[in-house]
Amino acid sequence: MDLSDVASAANPDIDDAQALMRGAARLLWQMGYSAIPEFILPDGRRADLAALGRKGEITIVEVKSGIADFRADNKWENYAGYCERLYFAVSQRFPHELIPDHAGLIIADGFGGAVVRESPVLALAPARRKALTLRFARAAADRLMRVEE
Repeated sequence: MDLSDVASAANPDIDDAQALMRGAARLLWQMGYSAIPEFILPDGRRADLAALGRKGEITIVEVKSGIADFRADNKWENYAGYCERLYFAVSQRFPHELIPDHAGLIIADGFGGAVVRESPVLALAPARRKALTLRFARAAADRLMRVEE
């Protein structure tokens, strides 16, 4: 048993969050996006999933495994300045009415997901998009390099 097994046993929401993230990432892939988890934004916050579309559009997905997680973590409130679309990925049993109207809604599980409410398109300055795209590319390349080591 490693440390992540201990953490998961102590908090089943960790397993749920990982499954939701996997399902949301699979959905994004099907939609034509390449996603990476735990993407660090320029302000130091860590987005659960960041995705880059075929035309360079940036999407952020905030994964919420339960109501307590939703209420305790409000870092997502600043994500709008770093993406063109913002979604929440939650399970079918999560109360959907808690998700703010200014974000899209993805229902996911460990195998996939579905967009049940589209995100409004947010404005993103071209210079910021370029800087985020370079940050995304470097993060993805760095992770690939570490896998190869």
